[in-house]
Amino acid sequence: MNEKLRKAGIKDILELALFTPASYHDYRIKDFIDFEEQLFEAQILKKQKLQKLQKYQAYAKNIQKEIALIFFRTSSYHDYTFIEGATLYIGGKIKKSFGELQLIQPQKVANYKVGKIFPSYKIKIRGDIFEELKSHYLTKENLQNTGLPEDICERLLKIHYPDEEFYRGFKRHGGFYGKYLEALKFTEAFRYMKGLKTKRIYYPSLCKVEAILDPFYEQLPFTPTSDQRKALEDAKSDLAKSIAARRVIVGDVGSGKSLVMFGIAHMVGKKRAILMAPTTILATQLFEEAKRLLPSSLRIALVTSQSKEQDLEDFDFIIGTHALLYRKLPKACVVMVDEQHRFGTEQRSKLKKLVESQEGSPHFFQFSATPIPRTKAMMESSLVDFSFIKELPFKKDITTEVISKEDFKRLLIHIKNEIEQDHQVLIVYPIVEESEHYNYKSLEEASSFWMRYFDGVYYTHGKDKEKEDILQEFRDKGKILLATTVIEVGISLPRLTTIVIVGAENMGLATLHQLRGRVSRTGLKGYCFLYTHDKNNKRLQEFSKITNGFAIAELDLKYRKSGDILSGKEQSGKMFQYLNMAEDKAIVERAKALLDQ
Repeated sequence: MNEKLRKAGIKDILELALFTPASYHDYRIKDFIDFEEQLFEAQILKKQKLQKLQKYQAYAKNIQKEIALIFFRTSSYHDYTFIEGATLYIGGKIKKSFGELQLIQPQKVANYKVGKIFPSYKIKIRGDIFEELKSHYLTKENLQNTGLPEDICERLLKIHYPDEEFYRGFKRHGGFYGKYLEALKFTEAFRYMKGLKTKRIYYPSLCKVEAILDPFYEQLPFTPTSDQRKALEDAKSDLAKSIAARRVIVGDVGSGKSLVMFGIAHMVGKKRAILMAPTTILATQLFEEAKRLLPSSLRIALVTSQSKEQDLEDFDFIIGTHALLYRKLPKACVVMVDEQHRFGTEQRSKLKKLVESQEGSPHFFQFSATPIPRTKAMMESSLVDFSFIKELPFKKDITTEVISKEDFKRLLIHIKNEIEQDHQVLIVYPIVEESEHYNYKSLEEASSFWMRYFDGVYYTHGKDKEKEDILQEFRDKGKILLATTVIEVGISLPRLTTIVIVGAENMGLATLHQLRGRVSRTGLKGYCFLYTHDKNNKRLQEFSKITNGFAIAELDLKYRKSGDILSGKEQSGKMFQYLNMAEDKAIVERAKALLDQ
């Protein structure tokens, strides 16, 4: 691609095709006045300097009439451009005023634009140079060489080299429309997935495992769900390949992703698996659960920042926090990352590299508790493989209600009733300290109220160095926990039945769903109260009626654009200018099918 285009941010043919005109101008010469923007071939007759404006009398050859060119702001440019006797092409909308035909602030039109419907681009390249580059690179042959279908290529070319039919439609619809808009959407999806495909690197795997799952299932004290079995079958198929797997296993809150982790560790056996979790509490819980569900012949280690140095070569399944990144790790067949969005891309790749060798790479499995929309998953599957765990081991009974200030007394009565039944309550605040920019009480401001009226109140937040000890103590002794969204991922609280989320309208739906997933983990009746100053908030009202995380992911997509699944970052800005992932599933399917051929 030309250097000038690269500097303007256009790196390839598809990006050039998607760099669409901001507007179109009809610079064809007509021999009549249509009182719309049109082009005149005008000879300057004389110049008049008036009090607040400059006026040029001119003869428009194409309509054979005299016209007045009116400028309210002039510079030396006008003096050396609009010279008496000069013939110029002038663009503008004509009107009748004071008995004469006038053009107000008309534009001089360059010769290369004359005689056609001309697309106008917002680009820092001189117009004639950009047109030359465009005509050189943006051809049907070049577009087809990218892999785009012929019909899409033809529509894209119409956008950049418009004809009368397209131009009239663009004006009528006030923008790109119909099959042309569809072509832009298709091209965005196609380019994005094609880019991901080129990023996918296939490494030889450090080990191949021909596993049988039945021995694992037979020693479990319960029956796995069909989705858990399907995810384990996917992993079994991956482990049997000589190419290192890269799979994201996405499961709703409470869907039993940990069972899949243990199933993978069981299949790998003595060839070793490593699992990294985001907190000491979570790593410890996984360690305890693994010891309960895996055979004693598998030696399991727990590595945290408090752990003593030990020779990890002696263990088959190593579970730890980010402390793993600072230990000498033995070669492992499998690396797993739980709650993968809690770790940066660098941390995840560092863990994988710690066990890589010249022989190859470990099979890499990432687990996410943030369900994602089908369309988004379909697009990202060009880079990684996906498994979905949608089925829950038991149906949760959680009532979600949007409440505000007038409901507070009723909320207090509910909290007292739950505590009397030896249940626990979690209240999530959006900020730790008082802020003049926030119209909700902070965690610190609210703590005095709850401590005054209730016993067994604990509070913690993200920067609290003792938060894991506090959560552990609350689990055993506490009644009410005041926290920030740090609680979104962490300790299992079997007695937790009620969560109150303050300032809920300021949180993403995925975060709200994660928080709601903290309650009713053992089958108890659960309650989620969304406390807001905007009780009629449509987004919260819709959320309160949906419990399925994957349906919420679709709803979240409707209200805000999703981001990078692999990094876990959400973005409120637009990833695509034209493609709407909430509505354009069929277009994405067609683009993916073409790329997969």
